[in-house]
Amino acid sequence: MTPSMLNAPPSVGFTWPVRVYWEDTDAGGVVYYANYLKFLERARSEWLRSLDIHQAEWAAQEDILFVVRRVEADYLKPARFDDALRVQCYSIALGRASLTMVQQVLRGDEVLLSAQVKLACVSTTGMRPVKIPPHLLSKLSPA
Repeated sequence: MTPSMLNAPPSVGFTWPVRVYWEDTDAGGVVYYANYLKFLERARSEWLRSLDIHQAEWAAQEDILFVVRRVEADYLKPARFDDALRVQCYSIALGRASLTMVQQVLRGDEVLLSAQVKLACVSTTGMRPVKIPPHLLSKLSPA
């Protein structure tokens, strides 16, 4: 991953709003680092839903789901209790059985966290990598 990939995502993507609650913070009122991963997960789930991809149906009908294979995150600035944040998602690479995304957590125009997330498409029964079905590839293609 290059710094430019994290700092300058494509202009087209998906954005999901997040509010910071007490449960998201540590004793100092700063968002606990692991909770950013929850914010990223929620935004990815909503991004898929916006593409008319419903993960529960996918798992039941097609025997596939996406799992996180790798996350590389840069924590740039802290978020605090009651902050209104935005989580942005950008699909940047699509493989036969994987999807790579750049995600950012922003407060206003400030980037608080930048991450590259690689997802693997796996079977629900064996949890082994499988090809992404052709009818879903077009929905997932990078903008």
